[in-house]
Amino acid sequence: MNFHDIRFPPNLSFGSVGGPERRTEVVTLANGFEERNTPWAHSRRRYDAGVGMRSLDDIETLIAFFEARRGQLYGFRWKDWSDFKSTLPNSAPGFEDQVLAWGDGETTEFQLSKRYASGAFEYIRPITKPVPGTVRVGNQGSELQEGLHWEIDLLTGVITFDTPPDINSEVTAGFEFDVPVRFDTDLIQTSVASFKAGDVPNVPVVEVRV
Repeated sequence: MNFHDIRFPPNLSFGSVGGPERRTEVVTLANGFEERNTPWAHSRRRYDAGVGMRSLDDIETLIAFFEARRGQLYGFRWKDWSDFKSTLPNSAPGFEDQVLAWGDGETTEFQLSKRYASGAFEYIRPITKPVPGTVRVGNQGSELQEGLHWEIDLLTGVITFDTPPDINSEVTAGFEFDVPVRFDTDLIQTSVASFKAGDVPNVPVVEVRV
């Protein structure tokens, strides 16, 4: 996989604009009704990294990061400051934040995920890039110890239990996470004069599937 497990400098992603994108195919019928469908099971996030540039030193850091990733060739981690926790932005992650699954007495591997609920509807987002040192895991309301009861693959977001959770036992987790992304351009244009005049470079970043 063309992915570097390194995070884009968080101080530069702070202030960037972006968010989730959906793809919906809309067909208007002869009677005026619509049929709507989507080929995407999951949303895809887009950002503009250029908005976070505040100095010429920031531009130098951006260019170095861009060159080390060979433009669009290698993906990397991105901190989405508006959505990077399993809980509310002003709260610390807790081991009961997200229900991952219910035990069946056999399964030992569980994918980290985050639920987005509105009314009776919800969307479950797989989390593949947890932040090291932030993951907490629980089972049936009790927190479990990493290294003793479970391990985490930081490249996939998969938790592996040493023994399968009991049947119908609730497996929960809390965590911080990054978004796997790549640059959505092979060209970055900068100008010292325009930057000092308030114009920042456009640096599109797009989420990748891993």
